[in-house]
Amino acid sequence: MLSEPMTLYKLMNLYMLKQVNFPLTNAQLSNFFLEHDYTTYFTLQQALNELLDAGLIRMETIRNSTRYEITQEGMDTLDFFVDKISPAIIQDMDEYLKENKIRLRNEVGVIADFYKSTNKDYVVHCEVREGKAPLIRLDLSVPDKDQAEYMCSNWREKSQEIYSFAMKSLMGVKSNGGKSNET
Repeated sequence: MLSEPMTLYKLMNLYMLKQVNFPLTNAQLSNFFLEHDYTTYFTLQQALNELLDAGLIRMETIRNSTRYEITQEGMDTLDFFVDKISPAIIQDMDEYLKENKIRLRNEVGVIADFYKSTNKDYVVHCEVREGKAPLIRLDLSVPDKDQAEYMCSNWREKSQEIYSFAMKSLMGVKSNGGKSNET
């Protein structure tokens, strides 16, 4: 076991990020650490910032949600020091990820954001990812910021329906499940 708690928290973050094939949000990581009483929110943020500064993780912010993923340098570091994490802590992390993996993946797999384009309108970027691979990407131009925000807030709820519609339409399947009359 490590004598330096901050080093342990960093290794725990690296371990969790390596165990999943998708980014984890700040809220998801915080939830684990706080739920298990490993450390405080502020200490966790310090550990994440130090990992970022060292290039062991990378960060992406999308609409008020910060996501982290491990870099190759982070994987190499973890491989070298993973034995410094106690088996009990590894078991806690593994159980948490096993119990919550689908929920965690779904939370980070649906992305919606917008930006102002050079034409003075707004482009709404919507995406559904499976791991790091996009299943669907959709960019829509809208005239104002309110519409862009509204579309982004509805994407999580409507993304499956839109994806299903696009697949059926492009595969030539009618909505009743039958094939189209094309030959």
